[in-house]
Amino acid sequence: MKITKILPNKGFTMPAGHSTGRRSALGPRAKRRAERRRRLRRTVLGSAAVVAVSATAYAIVPLDDAASVSDSVAAPAAVAPDQDPAAAPSPSASSGSPSPGHSAASPNPGAASSKPGGGSSAAAPVPQSGPGVFAASSRSGQPQGKGTARRWRIEVEEGSGVDPNAAAQSVEAILGDPRGWTRDPAYGFQLVGAGQPVDFTVKIATPTTTDRLCEVVTPELVGETNCRAGHTVVVNLKRWQEGSPQFKGPVEEYRALIVNHEVGHEIGRDHETCPGPGKPAPAMMQQIKGLLGCQANAWPFDGKGTYLSGPNVP
Repeated sequence: MKITKILPNKGFTMPAGHSTGRRSALGPRAKRRAERRRRLRRTVLGSAAVVAVSATAYAIVPLDDAASVSDSVAAPAAVAPDQDPAAAPSPSASSGSPSPGHSAASPNPGAASSKPGGGSSAAAPVPQSGPGVFAASSRSGQPQGKGTARRWRIEVEEGSGVDPNAAAQSVEAILGDPRGWTRDPAYGFQLVGAGQPVDFTVKIATPTTTDRLCEVVTPELVGETNCRAGHTVVVNLKRWQEGSPQFKGPVEEYRALIVNHEVGHEIGRDHETCPGPGKPAPAMMQQIKGLLGCQANAWPFDGKGTYLSGPNVP
């Protein structure tokens, strides 16, 4: 008698002693092949996942970097008031990328480079007061101008942050400029060093010391003004470092106005006022008090040698 075995859920019968072929077909070799296929599928799937994650990370990081570079190029460093916009850093300079072989940090963070006039390049606050003790420049120079040379020396209040020799060089350049007082053949100047006899002295002093030397009593001028006291030209450190709100130009130009105005008093010049709207303000005008329609100007003469005068102030 022939016996058959019914396979559940398959809908057909097959002879007893036979299997469906699912087990008997998987011998040891077949099992190994099947295991290799499973491992291969896992490897492929795992690799795909890693690639996807890596692609996502790459898409995030470079975009962030690109945005910061774009911002640094599109928005160059802000130009300080009274600074020539043409002197602003170029986009490549403002991107912050160090040059080959150099780090982005300063090679000597503790050293502040000097700028014209002996000030520090760092935007340090101007000290309001000092000890009232002055250090003289050791520099000396050749006579300037055709007139009899008035001998002068510069002294800087200790703790001001201004180098006396650098300041002396700056003032000497102002006095020898062809737009300065030496344009008039009646005048001459000569810088001398410490310990030598002088006709007048230029002192750079903190605002409080300036007020004391100049005997400032007018409330709106306290801490703000410069003066000539006897044969001493007193330069307010605040004005030397920051310029004046009424003077639209580089701080070096305003330094020239301070020197030309106060030395003008030393050589016998009196105050003048605005000659008319739109015209250059005379160097002997008290421009810190307002320009009255004139244009800010630091020099007694123009480039052609014409004296830039205005009506005398009674």
